Amino acid sequence: MIDVRLLRQDPAGVRASLMRRGDPAVGEGVDAALELDRKWRAVVTEAEALRAQRNAQTEEVARKKRAREPADELLALLKTSAERAKALDAEARELDDSLRDLLARLPNLPHPAIPTGTAEANRVVRTWGEPPSFDFTPRPHWELGESLGVLDLARGSKISGSGFPVFTGAGARLVRALANFMLDLHTTEHGYLEVAPPYLVSRATLTGTGQLPKFEEDLYASPRDDLFLIPTAEVPVTNLHRDEILEADALPMAFVAFTPCFRREAGAAGKDTRGLLRVHQFDKVELVRLVRPDASEADHELLTGHAEKVLQRLELPYRVLELASGDTGFSAARTYDLEVWAAGVGAWLECSSASTFTDFQARRANIRFRPAPGAKPEFVHTLNASGVAFARTIAALLENNQAADGTVGIPAALRSYFGADRLRPR
Repeated sequence: MIDVRLLRQDPAGVRASLMRRGDPAVGEGVDAALELDRKWRAVVTEAEALRAQRNAQTEEVARKKRAREPADELLALLKTSAERAKALDAEARELDDSLRDLLARLPNLPHPAIPTGTAEANRVVRTWGEPPSFDFTPRPHWELGESLGVLDLARGSKISGSGFPVFTGAGARLVRALANFMLDLHTTEHGYLEVAPPYLVSRATLTGTGQLPKFEEDLYASPRDDLFLIPTAEVPVTNLHRDEILEADALPMAFVAFTPCFRREAGAAGKDTRGLLRVHQFDKVELVRLVRPDASEADHELLTGHAEKVLQRLELPYRVLELASGDTGFSAARTYDLEVWAAGVGAWLECSSASTFTDFQARRANIRFRPAPGAKPEFVHTLNASGVAFARTIAALLENNQAADGTVGIPAALRSYFGADRLRPR
């Protein structure tokens, strides 16, 4: 959530920054927020003046009574002003609620250093590895998955509908191997604390990370309980310290979690839907960091490197993209996407987003720290990255490591977890 004080102090700067996202409605939202804030401050000012007046009148009534003087006129005024005070307090609460709701729908300010524009302006920061070459036509992962007996898309669709894959046999073992490999890497080498969070979360939790109120249509809900299936482990893990004040020496905090993720992907029907390219349920290892503001940018680079290390160990060629302002997510100030090369579909596939949210999520979730003993609390900065998402990573593993005989090699780093060096047709 944007700091309303910044909005008051520099409305033109906030508007200009948000307009870099390319959404004209954002500018209208800024104007509406400023008007609500103006009305709220006017009502609060009137209420405070009325309160001071009532306090003075109350003291005068007490003085008159002690002096046995008539106070009927003042008592009548106090009775009348009590109703006005009650009405002003109610109006202030209503305006404050409306303002907070509107601010909750405004996106984060994009980082000044990121490119301005839509996805076409995304910038390749670096690449790693070389895409494999074949002396045969490489097959897409959905064909390989079927011939290997590791992926059953048809039965997943029968059970739940399109976008819910079923991994079978060695495919299920591959999922388990990837989870253990990534969790071990991040906990033992990168210093993250493993967390096993709930998969159902409350409205307050989703509001804290920015999914609500704006993106409710993308969530799977349990209306009876007013709970939602998590779209990413970022949501419950970031909220672990909601409404808390942390001590400075507790930072940075680093968490890792392996969970399924559930996304309706509203409006994405028909786009890249073959195989594992766009699914409604997928597994992911997520990295979350809570840091001091002055460490935020350095930790973003560190976090991105931790996600990259997964792809390097899996020997998957990838590139790092810095997203432009119009392609950066609602809550993020700056994002690096990791795109892995998949030879069968001949495309770069996003398998991780590493983002810094500055104090945007912390302000919504009220996560603060005390810079020094007795100092005034400040908001932490939150960051997260997929470390990494499984679906497209598995697609790339199958497609890049396929052989002409239909087998698929397992990268060396994964063999001890998987228990074999190749997948073979069943």
